[in-house]
Amino acid sequence: MSAPDGSGAPARPVDPPLDPRGVRFAAGLTSVVLALVLLGGSGWLAAAQALVFALGAFAGMRFAPYGVLYRLALAPRLGPPAEREEAAPVRFSQTVGFVLTAVGALGYFSGLTVLGLVATAFALVAAFLNAAFGFCLGCAMYGLLARARTARA
Repeated sequence: MSAPDGSGAPARPVDPPLDPRGVRFAAGLTSVVLALVLLGGSGWLAAAQALVFALGAFAGMRFAPYGVLYRLALAPRLGPPAEREEAAPVRFSQTVGFVLTAVGALGYFSGLTVLGLVATAFALVAAFLNAAFGFCLGCAMYGLLARARTARA
């Protein structure tokens, strides 16, 4: 199946709207993992978090490990959410997180520790903003890029 834009590219699966509490739960777990990466300087832990981001970004949000954990362990105890949010901006933020943590892991593995620290710190700030305040930096970037594309067209 090809993309609806006629480009011939494979179509990406469409994720259903997400429970925002699950998104914040995932951001909280991500914040803990990234803080541990910064404290321990572990390229392997950064790479594991990059894999978590990659699953959500490239396979779809329904495959994001922290989201699966939320849906199986917490959501049934909480009841339905008051509202849902679109998955596309969250998926974009997972892609940004993947890039940052992959660069961080490469920095740690290659001995460029400062690169690992800076990339991981950027990812941690973004995850913490979402977990603590419900502000998704990647989602905001997605909205800005969408508006810029629309303005150019």
